[in-house]
Order: sequence, then C-alpha cells, then structure tokens
Amino acid sequence: MSRFPRVEELARGVLAGDRRALARAITVVENRLDGCDRLLAELYPHTGRAYVVGLTGAPGVGKSTLAAALARHLRQQGQRVGLIAVDPSSPFTGGALLGDRVRFSHGPVDDGVFFRSLASRGQVGGLSRATGDVLQILDAAGMDTVLVETVGAGQSEVEIMRYAHTTVVVLAPGLGDDVQAAKAGILEIGDVYVVNKADNPAAARTANEIRQMLELGAPRDPGWMPPVVETVAAEGRGLDDLAAALASHREHLRTSEAGASRQRAWSEESIRQQLFDRIWRWVTAREDWVRLVRDVSERRLA
Repeated sequence: MSRFPRVEELARGVLAGDRRALARAITVVENRLDGCDRLLAELYPHTGRAYVVGLTGAPGVGKSTLAAALARHLRQQGQRVGLIAVDPSSPFTGGALLGDRVRFSHGPVDDGVFFRSLASRGQVGGLSRATGDVLQILDAAGMDTVLVETVGAGQSEVEIMRYAHTTVVVLAPGLGDDVQAAKAGILEIGDVYVVNKADNPAAARTANEIRQMLELGAPRDPGWMPPVVETVAAEGRGLDDLAAALASHREHLRTSEAGASRQRAWSEESIRQQLFDRIWRWVTAREDWVRLVRDVSERRLA
C-alpha cells in the first residue's frame, strides 16, 4: 500500500468524510490491495447508519438519469449522498468502461454527493464484488443515503437484493406483454417500482399493468405492497413521490420483522463472501495450485 497512507490514517480520513481518503479507500478495497481487510475492520464499528437504495432495470429505462436526479433531490433535503454506478468492465484491464465523468456527465457536482464508478469485472448479477465493501466505506464516512445503480443487464440483476435496504425497479412505458414475460425475473424483486419517462402517453397504462401484476402475485414482503411511482427524471418530475415512497419503506423496515430478516441475510452473505475470498487466496498461493492448473490444462485431470 505504498501509494496510500497507513491503514489507521486512511481510516481516520474516511471517518472524517475526507473525499480524497474516500477515493483512496475505495481503490484499496476494489483492487484488494495490502491492508484491505484491516481497513474494513477499522471502519466496521462505525457502520450501520446509511440507508442503501438499489436501482435496477433493463438498459435504456433511464436509471442513470434517475439516480442523478434523486441524488440532487436528497441533497436538497440536507442529506449527504453516496452514488455508486456499477459499470461493465473492459475485458483487458478490468476497469469500468464508462467511468465517472461519462456516466454522469450531467450529474451531481455538489460536495455533499460522492460519486464513484465500479467495474463489474464480469460479475454475474450486475454488481461488482467490491460493492458491499464500498457501501461499508461510504456508511462509515457518514453518508445518509447511498444509491447503487446496477449494470443495465436486465433480469440477471437480482443480486442487488443482497445489498440494498430498498430495491427500486426502474421501467419504461409501453412494456405491454413484456411485463408478463418479465414477471418471473426482475419484476419480483422490487420494493418500489418506477415508471420513468412518464411523459410518454403509454406511461399510465404501464403503471396500471404493474399494479395489477403486483396485486395478483405473491409479494416479496407480505407486510408491504410495493408502490408504483411515475417520474420524468430528466425534468425532475415525480421525485417528491419517489422520495416519499422510499421513506415509507424505510419506516416499514424499521418497525417490522422484515428489516431484521434482511439484516441477518446481509450478514450471512458478508461472512460467506469473506470466507470465499480468504480460502481462494490461500488455495491460489499454494504450490499445488500451479500444478493443478497445469494438469487440467494438459487434460491429465478433469
């Protein structure tokens, strides 16, 4: 970690909300640099306060525009906001193809909003493997709300449920039969549904179709009926309704067993991932690993 301050110094910077320390800490965990585990251990006692909202949906529905507009809206309410956009990766470098400046070229520039692109690095589910660790860093830094926008990969993005308190499914008008086709996938994971680009004449019909589907289907949380909100993110319309829906779901989680259940699930997933990472590093560091790879590549071992 020669390019970075000592772990203790970096942790102090994160806890103080220093933007440079935040950026450096995220680089450390995203690339699994020396001191990564110690840094996360230093920060963990200071986490558990941020509200995490995941935004997912098919390509072209306006997730990036909505995320930026919602971040500005929450900032106007006095909140400190973290914004994570998980981008597709370059197959050669593993880095994010779109990057911070391109992805949100018209996005928030307020110092109270911290934005970072993460490379998915081929991770199935539309999220980067570092997402959970980055959420922990932003939480420790004092963010009130953290928005996570997933790769626009369609129904495979159900993994957002593992990290977000509230999952927002973003849709576009005119889905028609596609609503039924998607019923077994992304349309079953939402706590809040947003029909963006609601200036389209088909928006009201799409919103009604989704409401009917939700009434007929089995809810993810029996104590919560997901609201359907119409927005025009490019114009800032509908954001009050969306913010109210998020606040309502957050209160539901606070006062019901659903919140505690999700916290246990997140803790279990965190432990599972840490065990996998440590075992993987241990196995690949052994001399046997090189021989195993060679034997498989030479067809001596299946």
